[in-house]
Formats: sequence, C-alpha cells, structure tokens
Amino acid sequence: MTALPAAAELDGFLAEHRRELTGYCYRMLGSAFDAEDAVQEVLVRAWRSLGSFEGRASVRTWLHRIATNVCFDMLDGRRRRALPSDLGAPGSPHDPFRPAPGGAWVQPMADRLVLDPATDPAEAVAQRESIRLAFVAALQWLPPRQRAVLILRDVLRWSAAEVADLLDVSVAAANGLLRRARGALRTADDGEPAPGPLRPEDRELLDRYVRAFERYDVDALVALLHEEVVLTMPPQSLWLTGRSDLRAWWLGEGRRCEGSRLVPHAINGTLGFAQYTRAPGPGGARVALALQVPTVADGVVRRLDVFTDPALFPALALPVRLQ
Repeated sequence: MTALPAAAELDGFLAEHRRELTGYCYRMLGSAFDAEDAVQEVLVRAWRSLGSFEGRASVRTWLHRIATNVCFDMLDGRRRRALPSDLGAPGSPHDPFRPAPGGAWVQPMADRLVLDPATDPAEAVAQRESIRLAFVAALQWLPPRQRAVLILRDVLRWSAAEVADLLDVSVAAANGLLRRARGALRTADDGEPAPGPLRPEDRELLDRYVRAFERYDVDALVALLHEEVVLTMPPQSLWLTGRSDLRAWWLGEGRRCEGSRLVPHAINGTLGFAQYTRAPGPGGARVALALQVPTVADGVVRRLDVFTDPALFPALALPVRLQ
C-alpha cells in the first residue's frame, strides 16, 4: 500500500509531479492556459479526496486519474483546438489582420514547464517530439479517451494494465483504444517530413533567420524559406502559404514587425523565439509582441507558427518587457 503524505506536506509532494501533470494536461487540451487551470483543479480535487485515497495504486497513478477526469470535464462540449492551417483555405497577404472571434487555437508551451531536464538523453528526444506543435495539434483530432490512452502509453510509457486500471476498463478495451488512436494519427499524417532534433546546420539556419528578421531584410528572409512555406498567426484565422505571399505580407501588414528583437527560448521541443517590439515614445522598453515557433527541415524553414497573443508570455513564464 502506498503511503500518502499528511495534508500539511501535500503541496511539496505534489510539486514533484507538477511538471509531468502539466505536460499531460497540455497534450490533452492543447492550451497553456487550460493546462494550468487543469493542474490547479487537480490539486483542488486531490486535497478534497485525501480521505478516500486507499493506497491501492501509486500516488502518480492517483493524480493522473484525477487529471484525466479534469481534462475530460474540460473537453466536454468544447470546440476542438486547431491551428489555422488545419481549418479552411489559405488567405491573401492583403487580407485584414484581426483576431478571429471565438477561435479555439492550439497554443505553444515552454519546454521547461513540461519536460524534466534530468530525463535520460534518449528518452528526452522522444519527450520533445511529443510536445511538437504538429503532434499536439494532431492529438486534438482524437476523441478524449483515445487521446488519453495514446499519451499515457506512447508518451508516458505506461503499461496497458496501468492504463486500463486508470480508465476502469479491461486491458483489451485499453489496447483497442490505443489501436484506434494510432490509426487515426496515421490517417491524419499530411506526408510532411517529421522534424527531428535540431542539428548544428539547423541552428545556423535559425541564426541567419534571426539576423535577417532583426534587420528586417525581407529578401534574406524569403531565401531561407521552403517554396510552400506555411505561416499561421493565431489568434488570427488568416494563414498564408508560399514564398511570394509571405514576402508580400512582410512588406505589407507584417511591417509592424520591423525593428523587433527575437530572444531564443526552448518552446514545443524546438528552438522558438520571443518577439519584442519597441514601445511607443523615445527610449521606450521593448514589449512582448509574439511567440515564433519555426519548423526546420531539409535545410529550410518549412513553417512559421507565430502566436500574437502577448498574454502567452506570462503563461509561459517569459518576460513581457525587455530594457
């Protein structure tokens, strides 16, 4: 039987599991804001159910059972989160730049909030892949129970028996859910090459991207892009594809990015950038503008997901101002 700490010690005990719980809830919900809300609710429910914990399972299993139920409750009746490029056709670089009312978009996540730096290096690669934006967005297509089983089995490496126990189903039923989830993800695969760990040449490419962006050298930026590059800008529903359209956008609506500074951060298992713009007035500090998450493959930038909600900065524990 697993011993549970006294109520007075529970905060510190749960802190040991917070990063893994946050990662689990993020993959389930596709949102940094929702993941934080979910973990807070897990802690509340854990406090309330202290007296009913009988120790037949580990505390980790107990907490993930609560987290799974919290996520199921939060997903009930909600719109599926997606990236703009998952919904509808691309737009024009001359379309107005404004948020889509009621849009429910997949959001980015800082690695340090969900990945354990002490993880074995080989396992760390798999963990980073499991928070890639494309993977998290694909998870959102799955029904909640399939989503939970796939994350628990293929990401957290739980056994079929452990997952069956958590969901109160038979092992055969848990395996069936896993097969359907894997099949659905294969069907959703768009044929794009899966990005791997960043190589030295990929990092050099991103260094050139940062230098070109901070100079706002549009010709140099376009030269780094794949011919069919995709640009999304949640919470705007507008998305663009192709070098010529990105060039036109950067020379039009995108000019608001001119003079920005890009600060590197580990985001969604890759190298992302916090983008800051100069505040109005002489000598103003730089303020949060967007989070950029590029996808690099075959020596070019194949995709740019740019999240233009400054509220994401504090949610990801990133500074909102630079001096």
